Amino acid sequence: MTINDYYDRSIDAINEPNRPIPRGAISPKQALIYASLLTAIGFLAAFFTSILMWTPLIIVIAILSWIISVAYATKGKRKGLLGNFLVSACVAVPFVYGSFVVGKGFDAAIMLFAGMVFLSNTGREVAKGIVDVEGDKSQNIMTVAVRFGAKAAAVTASVFFILAVALSPLPLLLSLVSLWFLLFVAVTDIGLVASSVLLIKDFSRQNARKIKNLVLIWFLFGLLAFIAGTLGQ
Repeated sequence: MTINDYYDRSIDAINEPNRPIPRGAISPKQALIYASLLTAIGFLAAFFTSILMWTPLIIVIAILSWIISVAYATKGKRKGLLGNFLVSACVAVPFVYGSFVVGKGFDAAIMLFAGMVFLSNTGREVAKGIVDVEGDKSQNIMTVAVRFGAKAAAVTASVFFILAVALSPLPLLLSLVSLWFLLFVAVTDIGLVASSVLLIKDFSRQNARKIKNLVLIWFLFGLLAFIAGTLGQ
């Protein structure tokens, strides 16, 4: 995130002037030093965890995650939907990493959950493009909103939200989680569907900002659904 803020500093000066670098709370050089420190700590933690668990894939996943995040910050952001996919991969990969840390590997329930996270976060990133369209245009960043307009971005975001909802019954249908999963995931599903409808009805910058923040609440209930469904087995 710090690396992303470093490369986005000129865009954030327009879209998000209160972020640390644009408002002068930290210099670009300090941000890079801080990012390097966090990277070193992260890799050390992944390396020792990999040794303790006798699972080389742990450090491999950490390295791949870092590569994806840097690729997004340096080049991927300008690629529109591809950039959105890179962000969503970074958001979903911690669940895969965690699965290997606890010795479950490519666990079916966790992989499905990671898939739902990927799809729903992609929807949020596309919606966020409506909010950031002014700054993105100034830097020639080809988001869906910049290339095709706010309405197209709202529809695209909604498609990804609905795809995430469509995946949500699978863990229960495959008996991978308990019925407690349904109690919480229903809130997420209803919230994502409602957010989709509201966004398509009003795809203004102000409403898109509200929706992208509201979706974080549905993400929280999705996480609770996964925890409850796993603990309740």
